[in-house]
Amino acid sequence: MTVAETRYREALVKIGNADPSGVDESNAALEDMEDVLVECGRIKGCGTGDLLASFKRLLKAQADAAAGVAEDGDDDDTLVDDGGELPTGEVPQSANAASLLAAEDRRFLELVQMNPAVQAGIRRWLTDMRVSLITSHENYQYMQHMMSPAFKRRGLPEALLFGILAKESNGRVHSRSRAGAAGPLQFMPATGLRFGLGPDGRGFDTRYDPRASADAAAMYLGERYAELGNNIELWLAAYNGGEGRARRVYREFGGRSFWDPDVYNEFPPETKDYVPMVIAAAWLYLHPKEYGLSFPRVDARPATIQLQRPASIYELTICLGNGGTRDGYMRVLRNLNPQYEAESWIPAGTRLNATVRMAGLYERWCTRGARAELARDLVNSDPGSAIVRVGSVEAVTLPDGSVVQRPATAPAVQAPASLQPRTHRVARGETLVAIAQRYQCDTKVLAAANGLQAPRYLVRQGQQLELEGCR
Repeated sequence: MTVAETRYREALVKIGNADPSGVDESNAALEDMEDVLVECGRIKGCGTGDLLASFKRLLKAQADAAAGVAEDGDDDDTLVDDGGELPTGEVPQSANAASLLAAEDRRFLELVQMNPAVQAGIRRWLTDMRVSLITSHENYQYMQHMMSPAFKRRGLPEALLFGILAKESNGRVHSRSRAGAAGPLQFMPATGLRFGLGPDGRGFDTRYDPRASADAAAMYLGERYAELGNNIELWLAAYNGGEGRARRVYREFGGRSFWDPDVYNEFPPETKDYVPMVIAAAWLYLHPKEYGLSFPRVDARPATIQLQRPASIYELTICLGNGGTRDGYMRVLRNLNPQYEAESWIPAGTRLNATVRMAGLYERWCTRGARAELARDLVNSDPGSAIVRVGSVEAVTLPDGSVVQRPATAPAVQAPASLQPRTHRVARGETLVAIAQRYQCDTKVLAAANGLQAPRYLVRQGQQLELEGCR
């Protein structure tokens, strides 16, 4: 069923890109799903519920609508389907509340209902942190197909993955802490290396990759299960405060509960806060309706976009538009394609991770036409060109379109290309991105030439930069 569903989604992308083979492939994929359902019905104990849900969801995704083409004026009202069955982060039966702690599910239920620390965590998520929780859920829906399989393969609850993601990063893959933890699940460099995360030799730190970080987190929690048993609070204490401390406490106190006062007081305040907050987020993920919580449903069906011309994520964000979403697709593009900086040019022919809807919007708005050109003009705009020097005065164009004149300090003389500066001394408040825009540089080339690490590319005042990759 998974193979057939993937085939169907790929067919929708082809249809959205006007590929005539898409319709035949989508029909064939649906026939495969019907065969799967028939075969499942012949096998004793084969549950058809999840299979039917997949089949029904994809049947509702009509091929022509998936292309994302609507009549003018109706472009944005088909994206959020209040009545349809779009991916909502619902937890499969194998990872629901009853199996969150396997045989100790009753203990988990009592913990959530009775433990004041977890109740306080639920209260915080539902009040001053409600926006963070909802944002985390929206971000996770887009990355769910990348992250959840790692937890499911190891029998870990998906709700736990969401709880960690919400507390660590709110689902922003480029998050980085002052201590150096990075990525959607915030791995420290040394821990990341133990589980295969780190620099990939091409300037990208795979701690920022949602799929790789979820694999590493699942392996890490599997290790903690082997050491600490079915004590989920201690797993989380180890994740936040280090497994060395958790292992020592577990041995010294005979495997007693995290909430035992002697055990609890062995952990720092940050960990005492972290553990109940993750559990509270996991519980709300499983039971939102009980608390009057409504997670927005987004069309997160995965697809790819093959760039027909060079573009940056900034340019794509502009030309795709809001697409019926509240915030547009900037965060989605960055989360699904963490190896690219937002302002860097991505070559034509590159395949970017996206959604079925985004693939249709790209074909309509980003390959040709007025909006595509407008997006390109905006990302190529040079603020310095707003100043036009004329003799001893300079005309300055203000944001409202008016023009004022002021004395010019000196007439500007454009140096020949051969005399353009090849180095730049960083001034106070300057960033590498701003410098790259000033000299029309490729940001990654400029960063590599000066030994600056992605994704932040930190520069310091007075630093001398070699202007490699600049026009």
